[in-house]
Amino acid sequence: MRLQKLRDWLAFALSVLAVFVLQPASPVRYLDFWLPFATFALIVGVWFVLAPGALRALKGENLITLVGLAIFVAALSALRYTPACCLTATRPPETAFVLLALGLVGLMAFGLAKLAAQGRYAVIGWGFITLLVALLVILKTDALATAASAFLRGLNAQNPAQAAPTDLSWLGFSYIAFRLMHVLRDLHNGKRANMNLREFVTYVVFAPSLLAGPIDRAERFAKDLRAPYALNISVLGEAGTRLVIGAFKKFVLADALSLMALNAFNAAQTQSPLWMWLLVYAYAFRIFFDFAGYTDMAIGAGRLLGIKLPENFNNPYLKPNLTQFWNSWHITLAQWFRAYWFNPLTRWLRGTRANSVPLMVFIGQISTMLLIGLWHGVTLNFVAWGAWHGVGLFIHNRWADFARGRESLAKYERAFRIGGVILTFHFVALGWVFFALPEFNLSLRVLARLFGVNV
Repeated sequence: MRLQKLRDWLAFALSVLAVFVLQPASPVRYLDFWLPFATFALIVGVWFVLAPGALRALKGENLITLVGLAIFVAALSALRYTPACCLTATRPPETAFVLLALGLVGLMAFGLAKLAAQGRYAVIGWGFITLLVALLVILKTDALATAASAFLRGLNAQNPAQAAPTDLSWLGFSYIAFRLMHVLRDLHNGKRANMNLREFVTYVVFAPSLLAGPIDRAERFAKDLRAPYALNISVLGEAGTRLVIGAFKKFVLADALSLMALNAFNAAQTQSPLWMWLLVYAYAFRIFFDFAGYTDMAIGAGRLLGIKLPENFNNPYLKPNLTQFWNSWHITLAQWFRAYWFNPLTRWLRGTRANSVPLMVFIGQISTMLLIGLWHGVTLNFVAWGAWHGVGLFIHNRWADFARGRESLAKYERAFRIGGVILTFHFVALGWVFFALPEFNLSLRVLARLFGVNV
């Protein structure tokens, strides 16, 4: 029991520390402190909406967690006055301002808890979801991020003309936002994430999955966190194996492939279709090994802390069709959009005049993939990438519907499977052209050059 408590608080402390320590430096003064601060303000605010009788529950471990979190943030800012400064990327703001901000967060949490106790948690939840979506749009849209940076620079008496979208690099926010939206949407559906404050903070910013997922579900995470904790040879072997395999994928294979993977520079210089295909293949495997390698390391590190993070990849390039590819590539992201967008949308469409099955499938798949594209960035290339996969999924859906039950096609099953793997891989690889490059026209030129057309 003592080891369990030690693990619980260690996971919490490491995760909180990681949010501040790993936050990249920003040329906007103090922003690399205020962005992690805002992360915890959002988390605390959402918990006070989720927790039944939050004000009554604010005692014991919950009170220790809240006070400890406030003391840590204040102490972090106080390091600016010591020779040991600083754990943050740049010098933190004045402690007096941090204490004032902590007080405002406390008042916000108190007000939210009172409103939630009056049964208005649904309205507050939608308010939080709207805020999270708005922040995602700002962070993912270069023009809006630049405008926000210029505004913040103005508040800090810095030159707004030097603003750039990279100024607002908010560590892990895409994944943090999706975890928070997940628990808020479940609350609207009558499923409350029954977690104490320490558990909830640990879930949202769990250090191994902070940077690139996977996007775990609150109830599954809490089940692991509350299960008896044991660190034995079997666990160490399993975790160590995943860590080593992940490090090899990411730091050996992915880094080696990055030397020749498709990018804006070599795309503009390469004329030969053969070399262009090699660049595309290199990018396809680089992005897989990079992302899958990080996921392996996250799963291994989580295992050491007693958390079995969900798998995120399952041999996606060996799947015979695009539907199976998306059931095995970034699995938790696909499941999130399926649960909170595709399924609710198709249920709503069934009750409208647009109740033709092909039309519902088309609208659902196109809109889902466009949103996944925009989640990566609000650019024409990510829209094109999302549309590419949305159309591909719809075509496969229509083919599967046509082929279902046709005995004349059954004898070619093996050939269809082999051909499907090859076709699916190349369809995905061609889609990566939009994903890898910053400009739509350059992407079109690369696609043309792959087939021997110079434009």
